[in-house]
This record gives sequence, C-alpha cells and structure tokens, in this order.
Amino acid sequence: MKTLLRASAALLAVVATSAAAQEADDDVILVLGKGLPDTPATPAYSTITLDREAITTTGSGRLEDALGNVAGFQQFRRSDSRSSNPTAQGATLRALGGNASSRALVVLDGVPMVDPFFGYVPFSAVAPETLSRIQVTRGGGSGPFGAGALAGTIALESASARELGLVNAAAFVNDREETSLSATLAPEFGSGYAVISGRWDRGDGFDTTPESQRVAASVPAAYDSWTAGGRVVQKLGDVEVQLRALAFEDNRTLRFAGADSAIEGQDVSLRLVSRGPWQVDAVAYGQWRNFSNKVMSSNTFNLTLDQRDTPAEGQGGKIEVRPPVGGGHTLRLGVDARRSAGDLVEDAYNAGTGALTQTRRAGGENRQFGAYVEDDWELGALTLTGGLRADRYTITDGYFQRYSPAGALTEDTNYASRSDWEVTWRAGALFDVAEGARLRAAVYTGFRLPTLNELYRPFVVFLVTTNANAALLPERLEGLEAGIDLMPAPGVTLQATWFENTVKDAIANVTVGTNTRQRRNLDSLEARGLEFAARAETGAFSFDGTLVLTDAKVVGTGAALELDGNRPAQVPEFAASATLGWRPVEGALLSATLRHVGNQYEDDQEGDVLPAATTVDLYARMPVTRGLSAVARVENLFDETIITRNQGGSMDLGTPLTVWLGINFAM
Repeated sequence: MKTLLRASAALLAVVATSAAAQEADDDVILVLGKGLPDTPATPAYSTITLDREAITTTGSGRLEDALGNVAGFQQFRRSDSRSSNPTAQGATLRALGGNASSRALVVLDGVPMVDPFFGYVPFSAVAPETLSRIQVTRGGGSGPFGAGALAGTIALESASARELGLVNAAAFVNDREETSLSATLAPEFGSGYAVISGRWDRGDGFDTTPESQRVAASVPAAYDSWTAGGRVVQKLGDVEVQLRALAFEDNRTLRFAGADSAIEGQDVSLRLVSRGPWQVDAVAYGQWRNFSNKVMSSNTFNLTLDQRDTPAEGQGGKIEVRPPVGGGHTLRLGVDARRSAGDLVEDAYNAGTGALTQTRRAGGENRQFGAYVEDDWELGALTLTGGLRADRYTITDGYFQRYSPAGALTEDTNYASRSDWEVTWRAGALFDVAEGARLRAAVYTGFRLPTLNELYRPFVVFLVTTNANAALLPERLEGLEAGIDLMPAPGVTLQATWFENTVKDAIANVTVGTNTRQRRNLDSLEARGLEFAARAETGAFSFDGTLVLTDAKVVGTGAALELDGNRPAQVPEFAASATLGWRPVEGALLSATLRHVGNQYEDDQEGDVLPAATTVDLYARMPVTRGLSAVARVENLFDETIITRNQGGSMDLGTPLTVWLGINFAM
C-alpha cells in the first residue's frame, strides 16, 4: 500500500507541475494515451474489435458482459463478478478451457491484468466506462504479446480525455435495491491530460441456490466492490509518458452464510511511447494482490476451510522498438520479462465440531524472460508477416507445509527448481483479392506456464477436492487458421474464420477418485471450428453479431485414457451473440442483445450437464437536457434459468431478470 501511496503522490506531482504548462494542440490530445498503432498485418490473425459504445451499453454494465459480445469468449463458469468465486474467472477463447486459469492474455494499456498467483482476471477492477476499445485476437500464439497468450489476447485500451469528457458520472439502482455509482474526471492541461476514476458496486444479490435446494444457511450472493484509479498522460519532448495507479477491492458471499471471498489489489505502471522515426513502446509495472476465501460444509454448514491469506506480487516490463527499415517492412524488436510470486496460508476445520485440524502453507515463484522479432512485409495486394520468440522460464522456491492444530510442523516439502527454454513462432498472410474482399491465413505456436495456484494450491468446492501438482509441465499450443473478410457495402463487414488449435500437455482438473480431482497434464486438447462475425450500420440502425461452432475434445492416453474423446469441462459447442441498435435522435440509443450458449459439462467425466441458455438484454438511453441522460438496462429479460454449476444435482444459478434505472451526466 505504501507503494500505491507513493505512486499516487507522483501522479499528483505530475499534475501540479504540468498544469502550469501551455495548452496542448487538439490533434496531439487525440493521439496521446495510446500505444503504438497496429501493424499492417494485424488482421492476418482473427481479430474482433469492440468500440466504446459496445463496451459501455450492456445490460449489466460490467466488463465481462461486454466481452460476451465476442462469441467464444468464456470464463470457467457462466456467472459474473457479482456471483462467482474470483478464482473461477479466468479468461479463455476458442474452447481451450478445462480449468479456471486464463489461457487468453488480458492486458490493460500493455500491462498484463492476470492475477500473479491464481491466473484469474479481476474484471471488477476495470470499469468499462474508462475504456476506449477492446481488441480480441483469437489464437495467434504468443508473438509480441508474450508468453501466456495461448488462446489469444484481449487488449483493453483506456479512453482519452476527449473520449471521456471533463466530467462523466452515472448512478444506477435495480429492482433489488442494488446500486452502482461511477465517475471520471479528465481535465486536459499542459501537453496532455489526467484521468481520475472511481466506481462502487454493491448489493444483497440474488439467490444462486435453486428454491428446492435452499436451507436455513442459504443466502443471496451479496457483493460489495470498489475500484479507483488515476492516470496522467503528458508529452515530454519526443516521448509520451503514461503513468497509472489502480487500487481495488471486491467482497462476495456465495451460497451459504459465512462463505465469504475477497480480493484486493494495487497496481502501478509507467509507459513511455515515442512515435518518431524510431518508434518505441516501453512499459514497466508492479502488482500486489491478495485473496481470501471461506468454505462452508454443505452438510453441517460449518466452516471447513479458511483460506485466510494469499499475498502475491508480480513485476514485469517490455520494450519494443520499430526501426525505420523502409522497403515496405514494419520490423518489431523486443524483450519482455515477468515475475510472479505468492504464498498461501489456510486453516482446515472439522465440519462437525468446528475444531481446527491443520494449517497449510504453500507457494513459489515463476519467472519468464523473452525476446522476439517480427516483420510485416507489404507487397502490393499481399502482406506477409512472421515472427520468432524465445523464452527462458524458471519455476523456483516451491514448497508445501502442514502444521498440527498446536502449530507443530508435520509435513515440509520443498520442490526442486526447474528451468528451460521455449521457442515459439507465428506467420500469416493477407491478400486483397478485390475491392472489399480479403483472404487471410496464419499458423502459430505458443506456451503458458502453470500458475502458482495450479502448482501448489489445493481447493475445495463443497464435496469435491481438487489437489495441486508441482510437477506440471507448461502448456504448448500449435494452431492454424484461414479466413475471409468482406465489405460488400459501406458500413457492412462480414468475417468468417476456420481454425484448428491443439494444446499439448493441457492442464485440466482430472477426476482421480470419488469427489477427488487433481490438476494434471493431458496428452492434448484439440479444438477446431468456425467463427463468424457481422457488423452493419445503415442510417439510425446498427447490427453486431458473432457466432462460433466448435468441436473440442480431450486426447488422452495412459492415466488420462478414460477422458479420451471427452469434451473439456465448461466448454460449449455453440455460442452466439447479436446486438441490434437504434438511434432515434442524437444522443439516444435503444438496443437489444440476444445471447445463446450451448450445453456444457460440469467436469471432465461428462456426467453433469449445464443446459443451454438463451438470454435477452436491453439498453435504453434518452437525453433529458444538456449533458444529462436517463438510462434503463435490463438483464435476462425473459428470466431464463441459467445453471452455472451442477455437481451431482447440486446447482447454482446465474443472474435472473434484473431491471436497472439510472442517470448519466457527461460534459
């Protein structure tokens, strides 16, 4: 926290110093605060871009909901940050799931947001109203994004002062008397601008337990979360400086009274961007996170496990240089590094008596250092791209300890350190076959280290215990895809992509006994499918839609033979999203979003089904007076039953029909 306070002081110092400087040129302000532009061959890899309107006009007003507009995006479970355990909120794409860790790399202004210990994404820490766009690259391998982009990359880009306006504030209340408050202040000054933002969401929640399964200990999924951030962007000579600080906290109660979970975090980052002939993008960051979780017995409703402290930290950085080589080439040279370290302290209790039975401690450290080179070569209608990277990783200081109720050490295991090199590559091509028609193709590889959570932390979900595995190998991806982009008329874009991805040594929660699972490397996980996207604007109407059909299966031999041919846990075969918008007058918007997610299996054995779910969300905004608008949002209009967990018939439910009313002020 001291680091965060120092960073906040630095932010204020920059603001105070810069306020006395001259007013900036309008065109400069519009450019500031972004990274380097996309390279010519970026579209060679299947990409979907969500603009600011798509991000900020969802039924729930949450980041996960906006990402749901990209069919194929998924978390481990169907619930969002209000009614999900944080550790289940890993992000993945293209049906490359199977456990709760993120196989997609999520970055905010170039900084990875994935938790250093668990590998989940703290979605509630990022307020959608502070974002300008989200670019989702499906597949594509590691490339210049760094290790961890196994299923793709989700790049979040912050909004500039011009996009936000000087003041932007909103207040909402729903039919359960839950509230959401948010505000940004973004003054332009000197040679740039500053942004101060905050958001607070709270509510008693809805009943996640089906009525027929509720007991005296059952409670709604209450939540209380806040996030606050500051960002200063200034141009100092030829270098643009972007300084950020972020703090957040999220508290939730799930299913039973006392089953409380909490996350908190403090992030700081510094980014330097030069847009001259020698383009440079350099970023350094530090992250401090913590997690706690109380597990209640589903029989006695007493505390059985108190994961009371999980401090973790991550540091890293990246430098990319684009020299002016000419000849139709865009050359990228870069290095990046990451460090993740963390520890777990948890107490286990007898479910019947409530007596302490043991205390466990575990943790370790992962490090990665990578270097890459990538080149785009424009040859008239043909654009070629290729890249190579090498990563050195180390897994060190792993340990597991067990203590008796009296505090005596009864087990002390130290795991051997290990290190290795991973070499990955990617290549692609774009060909403009005619005006408004483009072909693309790509092949790629990538890898992901097991998280500290997968290596060292066991966890319990009611009757099912999942054990860690310190011997896990990194996951390795091999993939290829081909697609076509059509622009048949002004404002109309159509995309179709065929892909085939294979993750070797895929990490999954494998059933090894009654109510017992262990994280293990499978031989491979294969996913192939078709992705479609359409966007159209005509007059006051707009349409955005995505659809994905996926055939995913586990390929296993030996210990995983019984899983061979099974679909990975939590992975649907079919998903689709479509949004229709109408803008009757300036500043007004009426939209409806239809989403469908097909059947999923709860676990690797394909025993418990999560039935398909189809939902409709609504959004309406109407100007009232200058700068002030009335807003209405509806989640799950037809009150569809969404089953988010099914373990032998014990179920959790997703968001029911929810109506929000509020106001938005912007100037």
